[in-house]
Amino acid sequence: MEAPNIVIKVENLTKKFGNFIAVNNISFEVYKGEIFGFLGANGAGKSTAMKMLCGLWLPTSGNAKIAGYDIYKETELIKKKIGYMSQKFSLYEDLTVAENIRFYAGIYGLSNQQIEAKTNELLSKLGIEELRNSLIKSLPLGWKQKLAFSVAIIHDPEIVFLDEPTGGVDPITRRQFWDLIYDASNRGVTVFVTTHYMDEAEYCDRISMMVAGKIEALDKPSILKQNYGVSTMDEVFLKLARG
Repeated sequence: MEAPNIVIKVENLTKKFGNFIAVNNISFEVYKGEIFGFLGANGAGKSTAMKMLCGLWLPTSGNAKIAGYDIYKETELIKKKIGYMSQKFSLYEDLTVAENIRFYAGIYGLSNQQIEAKTNELLSKLGIEELRNSLIKSLPLGWKQKLAFSVAIIHDPEIVFLDEPTGGVDPITRRQFWDLIYDASNRGVTVFVTTHYMDEAEYCDRISMMVAGKIEALDKPSILKQNYGVSTMDEVFLKLARG
């Protein structure tokens, strides 16, 4: 059997803020095309870890390679290989749909010709051609989320980091959003997603469960449920959180 292609390799990664240890000596690997869930309660250290992996924050100690690049020395190269979407900020509300696409595609270095082609492709795929000139603030939250994800991968990155991307949207829209994630994964994009919705763990190939800055469990959802003798990921998390 062929060994999986490792696109994220993390060794003993730690981040401290004064005396507070936000991320405590975590190690794991993520493979090409994998949907890797990074789960835990709010404040568990998920977003802090992700910001280090994206090259936004330097670790206090430990090592990591993203798409083969070192997070200390090659952060600019990492940024060209990844996409990023945050729940808190993704699109400019006072720009139109097309203007947002053009803005982000330009940041990712696409040519005018590529931007035009990608814009038409993206609008057609989402079925929102008629919203091309609509302001983002006029769109329902679910459409904003789907558009933000599509923009985050418009440059065909190797890895896309999603920081609680489905926060605040209804269950049906969340399911539709995950269809986009599956599609990206099937095209070979590695999806690294943080969430505190435990039902979304079921959609991931593998998940890590963070508790108080540490990874307390890491495996396929089915194996974790089996190991803890429970039927849902909620129950797995409760067992871990209660120690």
